[in-house]
Amino acid sequence: MRRSTVIVVLLFLVMAGGYYFLNNRPKPADIALTLEPVDTISYLFSSADGVPVSIRVESKTGEVVELARNAENAWALTRPFEAAAEQGSAEAAASQITTLRILDRLPNISPKDVGLDVPEYTLIVKFTNAVERIAEIGVVTPTGSGYYVRTNNEIVSVSASAIDAIIGLLTNPPYAETPTPSPIPPTATNSPPPSSTPEAGTATNGPATPVP
Repeated sequence: MRRSTVIVVLLFLVMAGGYYFLNNRPKPADIALTLEPVDTISYLFSSADGVPVSIRVESKTGEVVELARNAENAWALTRPFEAAAEQGSAEAAASQITTLRILDRLPNISPKDVGLDVPEYTLIVKFTNAVERIAEIGVVTPTGSGYYVRTNNEIVSVSASAIDAIIGLLTNPPYAETPTPSPIPPTATNSPPPSSTPEAGTATNGPATPVP
């Protein structure tokens, strides 16, 4: 047999063997992929409500602070008394309202066990979509990372740092700074009048004392 013929036969056998292997090799078993559920971030108030236009915080001991947008769309204090608000601080509080993050949902917990039978604080927020939301705030969670909060008849835990920023409005309302009057220098109109005491050597009216 010629050498070229042998090579062709060998190549044919190799190709035939490869074809047989590819068509008859065992197929890998289907692998079921188990995906871990991804925790979605949820907030106490829905973004569908719009943005806050009024924020009111009450404590169970009677303190209250409230700020709202006025006719010029600027923040102003309405409680405990009416006053201009520092816009940056008021806007920061409004932004904090929209980022009150829920840490956990607690469907099987007693309100009395978490300070919600008589809430420590009550947060009332009005939004641009004419929606009013009420959140009752209880005690701090055992880990200290959150507060127990009840809203829409559901008890959840909410980030402690965010809640602290809101209830802090009670002790530090965002009043606008009032300029301190500077001392008024003396002028001709407010200078003290000259002394009426006669100076030494000045003659005075009246009878002269006789000299013996």
